[in-house]
Amino acid sequence: MASPLAPYWQNHVAGAWIDGGAGRIVVSDPANGEPLAEQALADAADVDHAVMAARALHLSGAWFGLRPVERGRMVRAIGQYLLDHAEEIAPLLTREQGKPLWEAHVEVAGAARYFEYYGNQAETLEGRSIPLGADYIDFTAYEPYGVSAQIIPWNYPLEMTARSLSAALATGNACVVKSPELTPLSSAWFGRAAEAVGLPAGAVNVVCGTGPEAGAALAAHPHVNQIVFTGSVPTGISIATAAARTIVPCVLELGGKSAAIVHDDADLEAFESDLRWGIFFNAGQVCSAMSRVIVHESRKAELVERAAALARSLSVGPGIERPEFGANMGAMVSEAQRDRAEAMVAEAVAAGARLAAGGHKLNRPGAFLEPTVLTGVSPDMRIAQDEVFAPVLSVLSFRTEAEAIEIANGTPYGLVGGVFTRDIDRAMRAARAMRAGQVFVNEWYAGGVETPFGGYGKSGYGREKGREALWNYVQTKNVAIRLGGTA
Repeated sequence: MASPLAPYWQNHVAGAWIDGGAGRIVVSDPANGEPLAEQALADAADVDHAVMAARALHLSGAWFGLRPVERGRMVRAIGQYLLDHAEEIAPLLTREQGKPLWEAHVEVAGAARYFEYYGNQAETLEGRSIPLGADYIDFTAYEPYGVSAQIIPWNYPLEMTARSLSAALATGNACVVKSPELTPLSSAWFGRAAEAVGLPAGAVNVVCGTGPEAGAALAAHPHVNQIVFTGSVPTGISIATAAARTIVPCVLELGGKSAAIVHDDADLEAFESDLRWGIFFNAGQVCSAMSRVIVHESRKAELVERAAALARSLSVGPGIERPEFGANMGAMVSEAQRDRAEAMVAEAVAAGARLAAGGHKLNRPGAFLEPTVLTGVSPDMRIAQDEVFAPVLSVLSFRTEAEAIEIANGTPYGLVGGVFTRDIDRAMRAARAMRAGQVFVNEWYAGGVETPFGGYGKSGYGREKGREALWNYVQTKNVAIRLGGTA
């Protein structure tokens, strides 16, 4: 594989670069709609090849049989490899996904951080001794599942792959990654990294294929032992159904409709930064985006004014032209995604919501949507119930704490939530009451790789990030020994 903008990109299976049985797919630049490169497209036979390569490695013991500290060093080395090649990876990520170049660099660094964190965790998985009396020695051990299948979303193709791949490798699993059809090119760097740091062939297999063919084949494969999926609820249901037929455990992260409750004593000037990151980062294409703000009625007018001014201040255009951190935003991933979001905004306006800012596509080529703020939104509107996955903020209001919690919990999702107040008692009441896997207090996206992440309800199940993620990738074995020979 030549330059980072080579015209054709292959899949990586069993330590080799291969074509796809389903032909090729064209990857387009969402900033202008023009073709960027072609990607090999895997079919079911390619998926089987990748799974069997991972299975063969697992059965050989050449990977999980390593001393954990050795495995951890190689996992950490993958992260360093990404950092060492960030100047090549970030422009590619921007070109295929649409985000500003500086955001792409943030993603590369975030991906590397996962490998650092979980590489350091590899030698910390220790069992325990269970006392059964003088005649027995009993202990537990953790063993990898074997073949970990990972189906990756298009919004953060590098970081979301790193999130699951790092933990799976650190615990001794062999992995098959299905990269997203819209943004598959940057995933090739994981194959390159695996080769560069000396992972055995079959430890990291990366294939791009469509969901109905490659994704379905991977989820239903009889030799897959564990599945990680991030994406939509309908696809998550399909994957969980297929996995149930082979009794395979899943980790499902299925998005959200996350809300920030803003009380009357909140610092709205500081909150502008939370809005910037919470809904306009990556053009709002973030599963844990702050897509709803539920503000006390006494502060609503001020908050809407601040949010609208922030939205209007953002420079929107090709991400490759935005290398520096600042008040800017790139394209959405595709015109189809942009058009869906614009239609949902129009529907909300027709239902009685009001546009405080944005709401329309830009009059230029590319998948650009104006940063959008809607006010006058009621909890029963579709814009307040369904995930938009776009730079679209819905502002609702409340009078009492109980009403705020009821609105926040009034969707089928439960990924993250937030509360903004100077009153710690009020914040703790909200944190307890919010039906979400993670609650931020006075800073959206507080936390990091070290903190567990996952949802309630239709946001899925299982936890990624933090120590909790490690348990997704291991099984507990108990060994009970009778001393002194047979009874």
